[in-house]
Amino acid sequence: MEEIDPESLAGIAYGFFVIYLNRELHARDKPLFELVEQGTDFEDEIREIFERFREDYPELAEALLPVGIRAVYASLMEGEGSLPSKTTRTYWIVQDAPTPSPGGIDDDQVGKWLIFTAAGDADDAWRKIRGETVKGTLGISAKVSTAKPNPDSRDERSVIYVYTRDWADEADVMRVRERLRELGFTERIGYKRNIETYKGEYSEEGRKVTYYSA
Repeated sequence: MEEIDPESLAGIAYGFFVIYLNRELHARDKPLFELVEQGTDFEDEIREIFERFREDYPELAEALLPVGIRAVYASLMEGEGSLPSKTTRTYWIVQDAPTPSPGGIDDDQVGKWLIFTAAGDADDAWRKIRGETVKGTLGISAKVSTAKPNPDSRDERSVIYVYTRDWADEADVMRVRERLRELGFTERIGYKRNIETYKGEYSEEGRKVTYYSA
């Protein structure tokens, strides 16, 4: 098995910790982006959450220690993990809705609306979508690509995914699309099922894999 160099491992550990931190803060009704934008001092809280992370993922926590929790906290306060233009250590920022879907979530049934935007417009677009996601008025989750160059990216634009619980629930899928339209996303966008993503199927000339378009 090929070893991962310490710098790469630290980057992976950072990404995992930010996701872990987001979910812990979310469970406490303290979204990371709100703490950052309000200038709230949550360094003690981040240290407490890191200790839990250390118990759950000791190897990742060990890889993150040379970076230092103080440095992680400082980068978060500068917008890392909150705004796509300020995030250079992870490929994606994820925001979950406040409550789980009734009956749980079947990944094969999940799908997402894809919104492409110029990189310079990504922060404003993300603020709108994450705000609605936190309020529970969109789908089950959303994520946005960041300023970190992604070797797997197929487009120079930023992309935002807005997930819904069940691609077969057309009423709910279109409810989310209508809310996006009300937020200003009026151009035609496509909806893709997770099962196509898992198969590695992407749109090509003369061939589309979007399930809905509206």
